[in-house]
Amino acid sequence: MKMMTIASGSSGNSTLIQSDSNAVLIDCGISKKRIEEALSSVDMSLYDIDGIFITHEHTDHVSAVGVIARTYGLKMYATEETIRAISRIKSLGNFDRSLFTAIDPMKSVQVGDLSVRAYPVWHDAADPVCYTVTDGHRKVSVATDMGDYDDGLVREISGSDAMVIETNHDIRMLQVGRYSYDLKQRILGKRGHLSNEAGGRLIRSVLNNHIRAIFLGHLSKDNNLPELAYEAVKYELNGNPYSSDVRDFNISVAPRDTAGPLITI
Repeated sequence: MKMMTIASGSSGNSTLIQSDSNAVLIDCGISKKRIEEALSSVDMSLYDIDGIFITHEHTDHVSAVGVIARTYGLKMYATEETIRAISRIKSLGNFDRSLFTAIDPMKSVQVGDLSVRAYPVWHDAADPVCYTVTDGHRKVSVATDMGDYDDGLVREISGSDAMVIETNHDIRMLQVGRYSYDLKQRILGKRGHLSNEAGGRLIRSVLNNHIRAIFLGHLSKDNNLPELAYEAVKYELNGNPYSSDVRDFNISVAPRDTAGPLITI
């Protein structure tokens, strides 16, 4: 399997996951042009994508849904409540709603040789989920946009060979920043976003001895810095049972405005 973060941050998100035969996107929350350019950089196009799986209806995850549907007619997958919420977003324009297939959390969807499974998360959206994708040999998880997590989510993404895990904000930067009190409480709440430390604790709980890559994702532009996220996660991984050197886990911050490298898992 291979994967590439096309964009990850509070202003847009999309991740490519592919096997030898098939490829899917998790979210398409940036412009069609940026997605096309990212795929072109690895000799792919949107015609090579077999489906787009949507985590939830917020704009930074769905902004290209309409134009991609109209241009490419790609199949799209989301929970029933998320599909309904997307259908109410006027800025997406008119497109063929039959391109959407409703999925059930905790049931796998087969896309060629890729098995994609959604799992519910806590976030202020209609029916938000994270995703795991496997080809039967390797497993990739994308888990962002959640204010908290439980043992069920830990079990769901455990065993991953690569993962994108949310480290949205530095708590102190958020607390003293320019956001309104209500927005700060929303981000810090159970249906908000994981802090650097909380993301680090989640990563520690799902570590294994075959991790190939860990991407720190969905960093806030205003309330975080890549170095703060990395150092916070590094601190949370101190004393883990697998390695005394966090570099062994290939941890990096997923870029906000550019595609990351295409990595083989």
